[in-house]
Amino acid sequence: MNYRKSIAACLLSIGPWLAATGAAAEPPISLASLPARATPEWVTRGVMYQVWLRGFTPEGTLQAATARLPQVAALGANIIYLCPVQLADDDLRPEFWSKRQKASGTNNPRNPYRIKDYNRVDPEYGTEADLRAFIATAHKLGQRVLLDLVYFHCGPTAVAMEHQDWIQRDATGKAETGSWNFPRLNFKSQALREHLWANMEHWVKDFDMDGFRCDVSDAVPLDFWEEARTRLGKLRPDLVILGEGQRKADQLKAFDLNYSFSWLTAVQAVFEKGQPAATLRTLWQKLHDERPRGARFIRYTENHDIVNDLLRAEVVMGERGAAAMAVIHFTLDGVPLLYNGQEIGDTSLQSIYARYPVRWEAACLPKAKAKFAFHQKLCQLRRAEPALSGGEVVWLDNDQPDAVLSFLRRAGREEIVTVASLSNRKLTVHLELPPGLEPLLVDGAKLTAEADKAALELEPCGYFVARKP
Repeated sequence: MNYRKSIAACLLSIGPWLAATGAAAEPPISLASLPARATPEWVTRGVMYQVWLRGFTPEGTLQAATARLPQVAALGANIIYLCPVQLADDDLRPEFWSKRQKASGTNNPRNPYRIKDYNRVDPEYGTEADLRAFIATAHKLGQRVLLDLVYFHCGPTAVAMEHQDWIQRDATGKAETGSWNFPRLNFKSQALREHLWANMEHWVKDFDMDGFRCDVSDAVPLDFWEEARTRLGKLRPDLVILGEGQRKADQLKAFDLNYSFSWLTAVQAVFEKGQPAATLRTLWQKLHDERPRGARFIRYTENHDIVNDLLRAEVVMGERGAAAMAVIHFTLDGVPLLYNGQEIGDTSLQSIYARYPVRWEAACLPKAKAKFAFHQKLCQLRRAEPALSGGEVVWLDNDQPDAVLSFLRRAGREEIVTVASLSNRKLTVHLELPPGLEPLLVDGAKLTAEADKAALELEPCGYFVARKP
């Protein structure tokens, strides 16, 4: 299998050259004709939960976060995506601060995505022993841990800056900065590459890390990640790598999962700009057709970037809209992700640059308890129904495409149907459904029959999830 993929990758890389020279005797290979790399079941059947340490607890430490992991396990999330814990740069020069960092008003130079030393744990979060205890506790609870890696850029006083050729520089030798005003790493340097590969191995060998989330992964050469996969595979064959990007060839060899920026943008446009719900189906098909067979995305409505920019799901979509999208994301293909406090509907201010904690004290209130139970049910449903993690997606036509998404997941004889309204008005939608469906998760939906089609009466942002008997 690896041999076949290597040949495919080679052909893909020389295809454009052959076409340009007129030497191509065959049409270029389509990515969709190639399989995505095999991925461990613990991620394909998993639910991801982002722990942003500065907001996850009032203390903002690994020790305090470790104490909260049982609550995440009770929710049903089995993959912890841990924000960067590497030593952040504390340089105060404003020319090396991002626009968002300046605009935050916190006057805090310690941006977790502006790293000073890739091999050190930042004392803000605790010690190496604290990190090991966090991972060991997660493992005892049946959870895996992915560590955030930030390799596109570094801080202005970073260890990497001590090496002339590890940084991209202009003709005068001055460090070149990227979109966030941070010095950019130079991947033409083999020594830098070796340093970063060793850093990845360090987290696996010395901390028992289960994988990585790779920041701005599209801006780092794909062959760097592919070699990382080869090396890390010798240490841990079931290691998982999530890329914060949408590069189409990522999952041939290097990555197990990608972000879905374009999907989230389209989701927000449905709720904020009144775009038709059908645009999501069209986009899903486009993303599906452009990538290797079985390519996977994480499905989310919140993460640290979104929350920092005051775009929490319940604010953008309303409470019922956020719930409807959660149902879609937990029953569509990919891996669902929840963010700090999202499971209780937390809408408190959070920031990348400050310690503004989730209001966990509100978790005992009736509405928060109901939201936790709702998300817990979604996690249980995903774990109990194999079709939701491994089944094909079959889109179902309906007569309200501007407002309603409808699809089923099919694995063998098992079928799970999802119909969800993304509209703020009551409506009735007609579509063909398997007979005798067993409801699994229903809110604001009433199923009746009209002639040869089913009719679903849907409240605003109502949803209907059912199993074929």
